Amino acid sequence: MDLEAIPGVGEKTAQALRTLDDPTAVVESGDVAAIARAPGVTEARAARVARGAIRHRHDDTDRVLATDRAREVYRDAMELLQSRTVTTYAEKRLETFYPSASASRIDEVQSFVEMATTRDLAPAVLDALEGVEPLVDPPPVRVRDRCLATTDAETLARAEAAVPELSVETVDTGRDVAELARSYATVIVLDESFAGMDVDGDVRVRPDALETPAETVPERLLAFFSTNRERLEAAAAVHAVADLDPAADLDALADALDRLGDDGTIAGDAELDRLTAAVDDLDAAVATAESVADDHLRGVIRERNVTIEGTDFLSLVEQGARVDSLLDRELADEYETAVEKACEHLVDALRLDPEEAELAGRVFGGDPSFPLEHTETAVSRLRTELAAARDRRAARLKAELAADLGALREPVEALVRDALELDVELAIARFAHDFDCVLPEVCDPGDGPDIQIDGGRSPLLDVAFASVDPVDYDVDGVRLLSGVNSGGKTSTLDLVALVVVLAQMGMPVPASAVRLDRFTEIHYYAKSQGTLDAGAFEATLRDFGDLVDGADGRLVLVDELESITEPGASAKIIAGILEALDEQSTTAVFVSHLAREIRAAATTTLAVDGIEAVGLVDGELQVNRSPREGHLARSTPELIVEKLAEERGGGFYAGLLEKF
Repeated sequence: MDLEAIPGVGEKTAQALRTLDDPTAVVESGDVAAIARAPGVTEARAARVARGAIRHRHDDTDRVLATDRAREVYRDAMELLQSRTVTTYAEKRLETFYPSASASRIDEVQSFVEMATTRDLAPAVLDALEGVEPLVDPPPVRVRDRCLATTDAETLARAEAAVPELSVETVDTGRDVAELARSYATVIVLDESFAGMDVDGDVRVRPDALETPAETVPERLLAFFSTNRERLEAAAAVHAVADLDPAADLDALADALDRLGDDGTIAGDAELDRLTAAVDDLDAAVATAESVADDHLRGVIRERNVTIEGTDFLSLVEQGARVDSLLDRELADEYETAVEKACEHLVDALRLDPEEAELAGRVFGGDPSFPLEHTETAVSRLRTELAAARDRRAARLKAELAADLGALREPVEALVRDALELDVELAIARFAHDFDCVLPEVCDPGDGPDIQIDGGRSPLLDVAFASVDPVDYDVDGVRLLSGVNSGGKTSTLDLVALVVVLAQMGMPVPASAVRLDRFTEIHYYAKSQGTLDAGAFEATLRDFGDLVDGADGRLVLVDELESITEPGASAKIIAGILEALDEQSTTAVFVSHLAREIRAAATTTLAVDGIEAVGLVDGELQVNRSPREGHLARSTPELIVEKLAEERGGGFYAGLLEKF
């Protein structure tokens, strides 16, 4: 796929998308989170890219929503769906669903919806989704104990781009490599020509190092998993609660995460913890060991008689007098015991193994002194050995863990994506459940009534959904919808618009059954607020002039167009518009209080439906909300006059009633 062929994707966005692994597959998948990992692409932008890719795949270039009011209905429908999501991802992902005139796109979404509505809506699943978020790429970690080396400038540039975590050095000879080995714990040489060289230090000749980053820099993989630990654990919990088949081995994932620290280091290895603590605590342990030896010598000196009285001897010692000969002559055995105590403390405090304990024995092997003094070179040697052992073990454990995590890298992507997609499915399922929805039958034009709604109930009304009266309404061709004030004409128009918008999104609709044509465009004109001035009136007529001169297969919904100008003129204008639309293959519903006048002004027979008021009870209008086909509904004033005529007999009220 040419990325720039996707509607809405320009050169800059295409360049950002090309930084993704397999950008075409990512974009075509509709995975908003994966698309949003491209630099500079937000989730909202990613949703638009995904929607554009869908349009491109279905050759779906037409825009079905043709007016502001039609787009408002779509936004209302989208809000009902999005309000049932748990994750931000699902909220954005739902924006990839749009009203389409493409049969293949509608069928595709309906198949998705059929599967989604079988999902279990258990609260525990929704609770588990709370912690799921798209995976993120951590910033590169800087690894300072390792470097890459090469003789080739091109290889150097490739290495710097492929492995930004490591320094890349230029070398010419084995001597250069040996020099690097004195500065780095590990040197990885990328040139095979250096194979077999003999230098001190950990030097590895690996021409394939750039192709195996998990081995070269396992810290990258460890950082990814440690950064995304909570997301992965949440996704695993969703799969367990929802009884989904996980893409990743959840036991293997849990085991690997248990071995990984929050900062990307190795966790849970007792030997590595011991070595790490030994290096960190070495200086403190040496100081404490010296104190142990000194305390022993002080006690001995106070208790024993020597050539110099103990208190005088101690005073001289503390003044810095030379004591090695006195210690050798008078306290040789006790001094040796003090050194042994110091060594034992050092070994015990650092939990040293036998080989390390041998090095620790050299820390206090100098000339006798008081206070006891350590040998710095011996401490340095012990520190070096401990640090080397720590680094070797850490490197081995990192490599082993990275190998295990490497096998999980792609599966966990799918694990999280499946959990997030489940939220999309559950939002649709909850919408269908909450509003008693069914999948509509969306047909090619001409296969039946243009729109047939049975038991439709609008969730957009300002009343509890359970209290909404169901509406049955069949629309074929061009129709006038009449009815009393507050009888539900506008609500019926909104219901028709919502049902058609949802149906052409491929979504379930709030009704017991729906069958409708697939419309090329939806034109919905809301009620005008007051009479328009001459300029606005002219602009409105231009809009309708373009409308009646357009293509076939559209749906036109208009609410009380007569409010744009005087009633007499409005009736004639509406009659003319309806006649023009009737000559096309257009479906239209015009709500009007002037149905009688419009029908009289028309030169052809216009179909009129009516929302019938069945009477007044205690001043409240009683209405049959389903429009009656071919029926001119009575107005509220007519009902009131009729009621008065019945209550008070003929005469004045009977005369008024005859005028209706």
